[in-house]
This record gives sequence, C-alpha cells and structure tokens, in this order.
Amino acid sequence: MSPDPSPNTPADGSAAVEVLSPAVRVSPVVFASPHSGSDYSKGFLEGAALPLKVLRRSEDAHIDVLFGTVPELGAPLVRALFPRSYVDPNRAEYELDPILFGPRVHALSGQISQRASAGLGVIPRLAGEGSAIYEAMLPLDEAFERLASCYRPYHAALAGELAAARDQFGQCILIDCHSMPAASARGADIVLGDRFGSSCSPELTGHAERIFRSLGFKVVRNRPYAGGFATERYGQPAESSHALQIEISRALYMDERTLEPHQGFAQLKTRLERFAAALLDAYRTQSLAAE
Repeated sequence: MSPDPSPNTPADGSAAVEVLSPAVRVSPVVFASPHSGSDYSKGFLEGAALPLKVLRRSEDAHIDVLFGTVPELGAPLVRALFPRSYVDPNRAEYELDPILFGPRVHALSGQISQRASAGLGVIPRLAGEGSAIYEAMLPLDEAFERLASCYRPYHAALAGELAAARDQFGQCILIDCHSMPAASARGADIVLGDRFGSSCSPELTGHAERIFRSLGFKVVRNRPYAGGFATERYGQPAESSHALQIEISRALYMDERTLEPHQGFAQLKTRLERFAAALLDAYRTQSLAAE
C-alpha cells in the first residue's frame, strides 16, 4: 500500500506548486504564475471528454518561462504546476459549479458566483472555446480532493512568500502574471489590472505602466481585465499588501492555435526581464512610496 500523498501534492503524487527562490530577496515584490501549469495527470486526461490540445487552450502557456529569470534578479516566482482546467487558483475556494457538482454546493457556499455559473469556477466545467470538459457530473468529494491537493498548497505557498516579504520590508507586492488571447486584448500588448485602483497603490500601477511603455508596449488599465481573485484577496493596500495583475497578449510570443512559441518569444522574454529589473530596482532603492 502506497503512503498517503502529502498535503502539498496532488493525489497522483506530482507536485502542485513550485517556488523559485532568489539567493537574496532584494525587494518586497513576489511574482506568481497561477495559470501556466501543464502537468496533466493520467486520471484527469482519461476522465475528460476533451483532448489535451483543447484542454491546453485554457493555459497561460509559457508565462512561467517568460518570467523565469526573476529569481536571478532577487524576487521569488511562485508557479502552479497543475493545469488551470483541473483547478483554477484564481478563483475563490467556494466558487463551485452547481451544474458540475449538484445543488449541494448552494448549502456549502451560500452563494453561486457568476464565474461558477458560467462554467469557469474553481473546478472549471468548460475549457477551450467553451467546450465541456466532462460528459457527466462529478462527485463533490472530487472537488474537495482537488482543493486539498492543488488549490490550498498553491495559496499556502503564495501567502507564505508574501508574508516573508512583508516581514522583511514592511510591505508586500504581488505581481500576478497572465496571458490573454489577442482577440480580447483590443489592440493592447499589456493590460494592467488593479481592480480600478483598489488592489494596490496608484504609484505601483503608474510605475509599472511607465516601465512597460518605455519598453515599447501598448498598455491599458483594467479593460477588459481588472484583476481576479488573487488581486482581490492579496490586494489590501491599507494593510501594506499590494497586488497588480499583468495580462500579456499571446500574439507577442506564441502561435495561439498550437501554443508553440514563435520568433517573438526571446525578445519578449528579454523585455519582461527588463521590466522586472526596473520594478525591483525602484522598490530596492525605495524611490517609490507604495503605502
């Protein structure tokens, strides 16, 4: 009989989250990539009604690689290893879909969010361009298992890094990294989401925008992406906890149909490294008041 999996691993034994730590933390900034995980377990693939190539369209593919040098610059990178179509850590834990799990979720959560009702809850019902992941309902115990093995370990790791930053620097700053379909980007290269000013200081959003613009990116704020659960949960400026979501147009670095990086990948990676270096430098030198 095999040993029980630890609280930090899914039931199939694979790691749920990885923290890439710097040798020396130089600023209160923590980077996170919640949607770039691509470890699809055999059980999930066998139980899904969709092929892997469709499931993968839910990923923010390669975002963890694009930001992969931030530990060398002095900031941790927290990345989910499980796929977004299996568990979405950018949702609240209670956002369970009654169509997928039955009416008991009403009693558990007390409310059904619009995202869960739309099939995009913490355990997604839909993937790709709105295709159903499963042919039948799932038992509620399956949701509890996924939350315990993937969702909670991810947030425990992220919360731990943010707490360490605040202990050392008196504040913490989450940069939540995502990608967006070019069709929804509306001509932008970068969308900065600060929940219309509520999840972080205006100095943080303004400085991030200035850096991106200086690197030649077209930047907009909060439209069509103002920030998700992570920015809401960890963005508490009154408590010296700031969170900014970054959405990057996928057309800048990959073929959106195949998810394969194209010739723009290396250049974008270099530009994002310059962005991260400039942001970290601003807080290292305390040239920004983030409170």
